[in-house]
Amino acid sequence: MSAPKKRNFQIEAFKHRVVVDPKYAEKTWKILEHAIHEIYNHNASGLSFEELYRNAYNMVLHKYGEKLYAGLVMTMTSHLKEIAKSIEAAQGALFLEELNRKWTEHNKALQMIRDILMYMDRTFIPSTHKTPVHELGLNLWRDNIIHYSKIQTRLQDTLLELVQQERTGEVINRGLMRNIIKMLMDLCGSVYQENFEKPFLEVSADFYRGESQQFIECCDCGDYLKKAEKRLNEEIERVSQYMDIKSEGKITNVVEKELIESHMHRLVHMDNSGLVNMLVDDKYDDLGRMYSLFRRVPDGLSLIRDVMTSHIREIGKQLVTDPEKLKDPVDFVQRLLDEKDKHDKIISLAFNNDKTFQNALNSSFEYFINLNPRSPEFISLFVDDKLRKGLKGVSEEDVELVLDKVMMLFRYLQEKDVFEKYYKQHLAKRLLSGKTVSDDAERSLIVKLKTECGYQFTSKLEGMFTDMKTSQDTMQGFYAAMGADVADGPTLTVQVLTTGSWPTQSSSTCNLPPEILGVCEKFRTYYLGTHTGRRLSWQTNMGTADLKAMFGKGQKHELNVSTYQMCILMLFNNADGLSYREIEQATEIPAADLKRCLQSLACVRGKNVLRKEPMSKEIAEDDAFFFNDNFQSKFYKVKIGTVVAQKESEPEKQETRQRVEEDRKPQIEAAIVRIMKARRVLDHNNIVAEVTKQLQSRFLPNPVVIKKRIESLIEREFLERDKVDRKLYRYLA
Repeated sequence: MSAPKKRNFQIEAFKHRVVVDPKYAEKTWKILEHAIHEIYNHNASGLSFEELYRNAYNMVLHKYGEKLYAGLVMTMTSHLKEIAKSIEAAQGALFLEELNRKWTEHNKALQMIRDILMYMDRTFIPSTHKTPVHELGLNLWRDNIIHYSKIQTRLQDTLLELVQQERTGEVINRGLMRNIIKMLMDLCGSVYQENFEKPFLEVSADFYRGESQQFIECCDCGDYLKKAEKRLNEEIERVSQYMDIKSEGKITNVVEKELIESHMHRLVHMDNSGLVNMLVDDKYDDLGRMYSLFRRVPDGLSLIRDVMTSHIREIGKQLVTDPEKLKDPVDFVQRLLDEKDKHDKIISLAFNNDKTFQNALNSSFEYFINLNPRSPEFISLFVDDKLRKGLKGVSEEDVELVLDKVMMLFRYLQEKDVFEKYYKQHLAKRLLSGKTVSDDAERSLIVKLKTECGYQFTSKLEGMFTDMKTSQDTMQGFYAAMGADVADGPTLTVQVLTTGSWPTQSSSTCNLPPEILGVCEKFRTYYLGTHTGRRLSWQTNMGTADLKAMFGKGQKHELNVSTYQMCILMLFNNADGLSYREIEQATEIPAADLKRCLQSLACVRGKNVLRKEPMSKEIAEDDAFFFNDNFQSKFYKVKIGTVVAQKESEPEKQETRQRVEEDRKPQIEAAIVRIMKARRVLDHNNIVAEVTKQLQSRFLPNPVVIKKRIESLIEREFLERDKVDRKLYRYLA
């Protein structure tokens, strides 16, 4: 069965022409023109919008769109010219109100006209590329009202005058301002920019230029910054209330340039109130304000940073070069820490924790700490003071805080190996005299040093703790083995120190009292019997002793003294008086140490168990010493001249420095060999640069010393000079 055949339908045009009345277009336009007049005259309520729409529709349909469009332009223009006259006639404050009212009415009228002419808007206008009705209405308003010569200048001046009034503290009608400026923004093209924004920015620049001059002459830096901040916030708020949001960046740029950028150098360096005064007086609010304002202008923050850096370097330099402040090492380091805390707080509270400021602070500290060659020694003395007594009764968190601060200063040191030298000496004295506050704190600091500098840096320090523990076990073994043999004699506690781990001491021989010598020999025999291949040498300069003494009237005291002092005092068991030379001969204590010991035994009030003749503070070689029967103390236990870490004397300092320089030589050589092994051939300058880079975490090697170490390696045939280029070195495998 075949499918029915599809039929195509076609709609054809009328065969006869529709003839339109020749006057049709004119009549219809008259109806529409009358309607537009009525709309502008507020009589639109009587109009039939449906009928008007049909009329406009038919005009376009019958190809009279051009006439309709031209008529609309003409009618609207004539109305707007009338409106311009009424706006122009408005006086004073009524001018803007009249303009605003007429603008509102024009918009309502435009809406109605657009509704009537919607068909033209949708068909005729796109096909002929004409301006749509609403946009046309705005353009005509712009051309006939805003750009009307008698309104344009007046409008601009009135708006700028209102802004000026508001700046001087008067209250203006912000709602009206908002409407007028919104009108300028709604008009096509750059009406807002040309008729308001551009002159507004020019006038503002002049205003703030003049005001900044007044401020800078009469205000101090803090007050000036408050005024500048207030003005900036006012402008930002003004834009948010009645301007285009895009104007915010432009007006803030003007304020920043005139109030801040133009005067920033003068503000920062202002006498008695500039940046340095703010830093000295901890003015966090003013500093924070300066930071937030200056960050808005080019080079503002770098200016603050540079002035802050030079100020910190200056006060730091004064601190490390003032002989008075160098007298007390602990106080010196505490001052450094106080300065660091002070500026850390400023950076945290005022400078938004800015990393670039933190870096500037760190580089300043590194600069001036290393100006004082004794900084490593002083930091070690500070640690010594804290770990001896300064941290007694302090919570663990606070101990960690102090140690972290010490580590921060340690990081600034270029000569970390010098610190290590002193730290080792001071730690040794603390451990041997049992004067450390907390083993945990000691170990915590060593862990921090290990994290910072690696295992090699702390291996010997850890060895010292191991020796102390092993010595305890050794003493238990000694007393268990010897038992009754040593029960009657003096109680002996020996710390056996591994030579490589502890700071090398020039072992001075000293004649021990016979009672002590006997026990010491027994210990030597026991120790060498349990450990093969070892050698013991007594470090009498490092020991301590507790002596029981009886004075006149049967007064008993226990004296805590050094081994040297014990040797001196034991002589007075057999003699009431001895000359300096007799004591020196009997004990063989080195002269410098002997004088120090006698000074602490005879010249310190409250500790003078000996009497010196003639009485004076210094010890002379012809002095005589007597047992002081009249010695009195309210304490049963009396500590005399305990071993404390002291600032080194000049000769000791030279000796330590020499030892440090000697220790550096093999490290420099090892670095040179490592580099040359990897590179095979390298010129002199590059070797110096590489060695410095490798060793700077411990110390800054001197190029002259590096050159000498290279010479030494050439002599020992690790390296050779190139035959042609003498500055080139080759590695010899």
